[in-house]
Amino acid sequence: MHDLAVRLNDFIELGGWVVAVLLGLSVLAGAVILWKVAHLRMLGLGRASRLQAALVPLSQGQSAAARDALAQTDDPLSRLALRALASSAPPATLRDRLHAEAEAELARAESGLRFLDAVAQVAPLLGLFGTVLGMIEAFQALQGAGASVDPSLLAGGIWVALMTTAVGLAIAMPASLILTAFEARIAAHRRLADTMVETLCGPALPQPALPDPVARADRRAAPV
Repeated sequence: MHDLAVRLNDFIELGGWVVAVLLGLSVLAGAVILWKVAHLRMLGLGRASRLQAALVPLSQGQSAAARDALAQTDDPLSRLALRALASSAPPATLRDRLHAEAEAELARAESGLRFLDAVAQVAPLLGLFGTVLGMIEAFQALQGAGASVDPSLLAGGIWVALMTTAVGLAIAMPASLILTAFEARIAAHRRLADTMVETLCGPALPQPALPDPVARADRRAAPV
């Protein structure tokens, strides 16, 4: 542990304050990602299949079976559906209220994503800024050397300067991918919420009439 702390301190001293800021951003982004994983599970985004299964009897007009299925799915949207089933409000009023409350739940699910988006955008720019500062210092050292120019001095300054860009990209790329995954899950949950609202407020869809297998066999056997 002590060796890791020493290496980290040497790495920060080599890259300067920009690397220190980037490492701080990476720690904050990691904490937000872990919190969002737990938060989305608490909001029921990992139990979408249960809610979809509960909507099947509801779409067929089987309110009692739908109520039992929703009671076994403990998430905010299921609780909202149970409240809607117990309400006597007209469908038009109920639809607006359900959309408003569903959007409020989805807004809670989106909390913290703006910070991850900011990290994904700022980290590469901050790394590039550190590279520019490092290049300025390298060329200043080259100018101060005068006629006795040491190529290793310039090369050493350049690779140290480019290190900040590499650190910024290494932070931004996974943050951007994880942010995209979170947004995709929330978008899928929003579609499920819309389906739930329309299923609750719209008319029950009748089941298609299946053809009689005996009559179908008679039609096939009838002469042309």
